[in-house]
Order: sequence, then structure tokens, then C-alpha cells
Amino acid sequence: MALIRRSLPHIGGTARAVVYGDRVKIALMDSGLGLLAAAAALRRLRPDAGLVLSSDPAGMPWGPRTPEDVVGRALAVARAAAAHRPDALIVACNTASVHALPALRAALEPGLPVIGTVPAIKPAAAGGGPVAIWATPATTGSPYQRDLIRTFAASVDVTEVPCPGLADAVEHADEAGIERAVGAASDRTPREVRTVVLGCTHYELVGERIRAALLRRGLPEVRLYGSADAVAAQALRRLGETAASSATAAAEPGELTVLLSGRRASLPDPALTYAEGRLLAAVTRVH
Repeated sequence: MALIRRSLPHIGGTARAVVYGDRVKIALMDSGLGLLAAAAALRRLRPDAGLVLSSDPAGMPWGPRTPEDVVGRALAVARAAAAHRPDALIVACNTASVHALPALRAALEPGLPVIGTVPAIKPAAAGGGPVAIWATPATTGSPYQRDLIRTFAASVDVTEVPCPGLADAVEHADEAGIERAVGAASDRTPREVRTVVLGCTHYELVGERIRAALLRRGLPEVRLYGSADAVAAQALRRLGETAASSATAAAEPGELTVLLSGRRASLPDPALTYAEGRLLAAVTRVH
């Protein structure tokens, strides 16, 4: 097997060279299961890639926490992932990307590239309005989201739709809670909307349920915009990698390492209720 040498940081931040095999390894971090969507997108693009999933179920959700608390928890989750020496780290969480991305980059780059997650407002607005942005109550109306709207969607009608309880319900695979939260958010979505931005990574796991709820309200042509595919592709670009060739697609699947609040674990049972979690479980070598 060919060997490559990459420069990665110690937990304290100083760089050192480490020798790896020729498989790429990418870590993803989130407060909880929201990272499944981007992880599944990576698995589809590069079945041979090693994946490290690092989350903080003991502290989830991060949205209601202070920015300082989010930064501290995000750094802990990121350092747990970095200890497994990935080639890149995806911050698969909108809240952490808002509050902790500068701190994460200061602690880990340039040795470990850090890729944040931004709601897909720009591509959604490019298709014309009206647009609705579903997000957590903490993100809805925030200066961060309002700045994205001014920058990328100033020419279209935008409605910000808070979704209280939806991320929590998705995290615990609470079917009744998901239905209530999705139904309430769909009721707050104007009927003329034809494009919905999913502004929380958890929401991408229930995209079809969101589409069905909007259909029941009489919005038959709604297009959903998530971030998972774009952030997965961006991580590969940062590493100079591409989607799988026929050779890599046929290779033995990459390893999957799951870290829950820094401790090795299996994919939690709620993850397996979603198609993305089942894909990761099926196309992987558990490490």
C-alpha cells in the first residue's frame, strides 16, 4: 500500500508529521445526529473513505446554549475527533459553524482543514422566490442568518420559520414529536413558497416528511435545499480528492469510528431509524 505523509496538529495545536495509508479519512462533528446527512453523502461519494463521527449527546442541543458554551463543547468534540488523525474535519452543525468556527480553525488549522456548514440560502435564492428558511429558534432571526439573507437573497421574498422542538425530536427519533414540529412549521410556511432551506443539519434526516407535510398544506412543488452534499464535496476538494472512481468504489469500505462525548461507541439506535444511518451501518467497516 502506498504511504503518504500529512502534517496534523497535536491536541495542543503544534503540528507534527504522521504517516498514513492511502485512504482518505474525514471526521465530522455535531451536537448529535445531524452529522449523519453529510456522513452519508461522503459515504456515497467515497465508499472507501474512513469516517470519524464525533458528537456530544450529553450536551445536545447546542442551540439554546451561550456562544461561549458552544465554543467550549465544540472544541472538546473536535479534539476528540482530531485524536483519530483525520485528514479534514467537517463542522456538520449550523450552530457550531456560527459560534465556534473561528476558534476551531485557530486550534486545528493549518494542519487539519476545518470545513463549516452554511445554510444553502445562496443556491435556493438563485432559483427565485419566495423562499422559506426552516431553522432552530436560536438561529431564526439571528444576525448571522439575517446577514446571509441580505448577502444572498436580497432580491427574493424570504420567510424565516422557527422550528421549536424539531431537532430534539429528530435526535431521539421521536416520531410523534417530529410530526408535531414539522406540522407546526409547515403551518407557518406561506402557501406561495416553492423553496425551503433546511437551516439545521438534523432537518435533512426528515426531508421527505417535511415535503409530505408541505404537500398536505397545498405546496406541491416545493424544493428542499440542504447542505450535506455541498459540504461533503467541499471537504474532498479541500483535500484534492474526487468522487469515487470505479476502482475506489469497488474497494473495501472505509472504517467508521463513532465517538459519543469523546468515548468510542456504536451508532446509537435512533441513528438506525434514518436512511442515512442505515447506509453508514451497511457500507462500512466498524472500527
